[in-house]
This record gives sequence, structure tokens and C-alpha cells, in this order.
Amino acid sequence: MTPSPKFDPAAWQPEIHMVPYRLDNGLTLLVLPEASLPVVSLQIHYKVGSRHELPGLTGISHLFEHLMFRGTQTLGPEEFSRILQAKGGEINAFTTKDHTSYFENLPAEHLELGLQLEADRLVNLKLDEETFSPELQVVISERKLRSVDSPLGQVEEQLFATAYTQHPYQWPVIGWDQDLRHFTLEDCRSYYRNHYHPGNMTVVIAGEVNPDRARDLVDRYFGAIPNPGVAPRHPFTEPPQRGERRAVVKKVSQVEALLAGYHVVGLDHPDLYPLNLLAIILSGGKASRFYQEFIRPGKAAALEVEMAPLPFSAQDPDLLVVAAVAAPGQPLTELESELWAALERLRQDGVAPLELARAKKLLRSQAVNSLSRNFFRGLLAGLFHLKTGDASKANQILASFEAVTAADILRVAQTYLREDNRTVVTLQPVSGEESAALGPLA
Repeated sequence: MTPSPKFDPAAWQPEIHMVPYRLDNGLTLLVLPEASLPVVSLQIHYKVGSRHELPGLTGISHLFEHLMFRGTQTLGPEEFSRILQAKGGEINAFTTKDHTSYFENLPAEHLELGLQLEADRLVNLKLDEETFSPELQVVISERKLRSVDSPLGQVEEQLFATAYTQHPYQWPVIGWDQDLRHFTLEDCRSYYRNHYHPGNMTVVIAGEVNPDRARDLVDRYFGAIPNPGVAPRHPFTEPPQRGERRAVVKKVSQVEALLAGYHVVGLDHPDLYPLNLLAIILSGGKASRFYQEFIRPGKAAALEVEMAPLPFSAQDPDLLVVAAVAAPGQPLTELESELWAALERLRQDGVAPLELARAKKLLRSQAVNSLSRNFFRGLLAGLFHLKTGDASKANQILASFEAVTAADILRVAQTYLREDNRTVVTLQPVSGEESAALGPLA
């Protein structure tokens, strides 16, 4: 009897077929043909995020994301979205530390319309006081909601501002309040000229599309747009941390909490795979270590290990963040002491094979589900290209996770989860009167 072939879980990942093109003006096009449904995901990824900003101009990348929907010389405010939504499209955008991305998931027959409208707002964006001032106020209000009024928003901002001393990851994507309040229209026009051009963008078209037709359409609408040849900025390197750093944020709160950040790696580093699995082992679901040791017995109200999932991992070394909220009536100092002890046991003893197998199974299920969508496949290819220079790495994700061993988990825990590599920011509750005496939140 012939033995059945060994099951390879990594084979669950369907290969993303990519056809790359590069226009004469520097624009990169990645076409991912998939004919199962008559839909496409059109994505425009600009290599400009908060890392490309300067002190005094933090948050301008995110502001510009808003301004891109405020109309052109031919289209009124929000008309871009209304036109495509009327054709059955889904439209949105997001800004990160490393890039700003715009996307339209459309019926395939309307791909040309999407490209036409994207080229129009790249060339003919309306930048005047009528569009700039109202949108700036929207972003200022958004910052207040997301950072000031959020329970842990300012704690997270303080964490990154303390953990990074030289790298621009030290400021939030949404920017600092006083920077937002001092932006000028000319700041935005200069930013537009320097960063929104073909040489700084990657176009991804995933779905029912002929690659050559896609290339011809992109060349028709973007090929004549000039590349100003703006010199790229020098890369940043954060020096190794040489001892634990601590900070305190005093704020009106019903609970005590802390955020601890450990410097880890960026998207192009192989240690990212065991680190993601380690995060799942520690806090991924009710079978995880932290749930069983802290949440279930009531020692903590919340305890999570946060790592940005691929392909949203940062381009440069990021932070693995541990977020702990003390249970009502329980002192944070006691929770913190037990948390460090649990991490030290991990660094000494490693993880059990069943824990690693469970983490791989959970991650594999999530990945396979995501890979069934044009949108996610396009993100994988586009963001791997943008941040590592190699879109083909999108096809190696499951194989890379499957190759992780328990020894790898132990190694990364010992390498990165060190006290000297840790920054801790605690949330210390104060009364409304004490908060007012400390000055306004911003």
C-alpha cells in the first residue's frame, strides 16, 4: 500500500501570481490577475508616512490623506467617493508610519474609471484655504478623540516618544497637537510636490484584469505625469537601548494600567515570524498563557501582547507592546511584578510544542481566510514591495511561519524581551481637580 504524502500546512497558501511593470517615470505597477469573480482591487500606495515628516510638521501625511478627498479642479468635495460608490465601489484610505494607501474595490468593468479619477486627484488636487482649513479642524478633532479622550491614547504616545530617541517613529501618525495647529497651506503644497508623484508610488491591481491591458491603462493615465526626481531622505537608525526607560502619565481614569514596549524588528527581518507567534502564544485567545494565568483568575482586567500583523509591520524596527490593565481594586505594582516574572519564565523555559502548534493553527486560519480576498493579496504584494523591495515575499508567509521552531521562540524571547530593552509607561489615575491643576491635555 502506497503511503499517503505528508501533509504540508504551508501548501495552504495559494500562490499570488504577480506581473510587475515599471513606467519610464518611475511608477511601479503590480498586476495580480485572478479571474474567479468580476471584481478588482485598485490600490495606490505612496511611500510617504509619518517617518517622512520633520519636527514641526508631524501629522501632515495623515492630514494629506484627508485632503485627497476634498476635490480637484474638476470634482467637488467627496465627489470622487460618490462617483465610485455609485458604481458599486468600496473606497477608503489609511496612513501609517511608512506609507499612505488609497484603495477602491470595484466591479472589474469600472477599473478604468478608478484609474482616471486617481490620476485626476494626483495631478489636479484642489489645495486652497477653502479645502485646507476645514479639513485641518477635522484632523485636530480626530486627534482629540483618538489620543486625548481615549483611555490609553496618550499613554501609547508617551511610550513611543520615550522608546525612540532618534527615529521618527517617536511621534504619532496623527501628529502632535501644536504641530497641527501651526500648519500652513504652503506646508501642504510643498509636501504634495515632494511626495505625491509617480516615482514615489506603487499601483496594485488585483482581480479580474488582463495584465497588458492594466499596464496600458496605467500608462494612459499616469505615464505622462512627470517625476520631479526629489532626492530620497537618508535612512534612520535607532541606537540600541541601554537600560530600561520609564515614564508616568497622570490622567482621570477608573483603572491603573501600563504599556511596555520592547524594541524588535521590521518587516524585512526573519525574526518577525517567531515574534508574531510568540504574541499569539502569550495572548491569542482564551487558551493563551496570559488569559489562563492573569485574566481567568481575575489578576488583570486586560493583558495583551500587540504586534502589527503582516504586511502592516513597520519597515524599520518596531515595538512589541504589552498592554496591562489592573483588575478593579488590585494594585498595578503587583500585576507588574507578576507580569515580569511570567516573561522571565518564558525566557528560561521556552514554550511547549502544543502551544506553538496551536499558535500556528490560529495564524494559518487567519492568513488563509485573508488570502481569499483580492484586497488582502494586493496589500501583501504592494506593501512588501514598498517596505522591503521584494513583493515575492508575500508568497512565503505561511512557509516562514511553519518553519518556526520552539527553539526560535526561546531565542527571540531571550533576545528581545530583556529589561534593558524595555520602556514602561504607567497610567496613574488622578481626580478631575488634580488633572486640571496639571494643565490642559493636548
